[in-house]
Amino acid sequence: MTPPLRAGIIAAVITLILDQASKLWLLFSFDLARRGVVKVTPFFDLVLAWNVGISFGWFQSDSPTAQLLLMAVKAIAVVALAIWMAYSRTLLATIALGLIIGGAIGNAIDRIAYGAVVDFALFHVQIGEKTVNWYVFNLADVAIVAGVAALLYDSFLGVPAAKAP
Repeated sequence: MTPPLRAGIIAAVITLILDQASKLWLLFSFDLARRGVVKVTPFFDLVLAWNVGISFGWFQSDSPTAQLLLMAVKAIAVVALAIWMAYSRTLLATIALGLIIGGAIGNAIDRIAYGAVVDFALFHVQIGEKTVNWYVFNLADVAIVAGVAALLYDSFLGVPAAKAP
């Protein structure tokens, strides 16, 4: 196993562990469902949200068929990303793919265990009388977004590919 591939696998495993540990702690130790909204700072709250859709709550559907379809698409995506990671040539891209894979698997575990993804982080800002909320998200979502951003950085600004002769 090459060092970059090892780093990608480690990134995926750490992402998965941190994601699931945070969700289990918030659900069962901290009991976020009973506590309701927990104000952490003036701009950040912990709030339990069950996401039956995909990223940012798009395509909300709790039908078993829709959930199975989402799981199938996610499984295909994880396999494709793992193949890409195995052939990746840069450390940054390999770690980025590991973050995405770990986040995707973390959210998939939620779908299997609870029928929805556990989201809990809410950023917001008060503008006059109106509160503007960001989407409720979790650590898996953070890892996926960071992974995508790192892939974009690597593809546009990373080490240039070798030119063909």
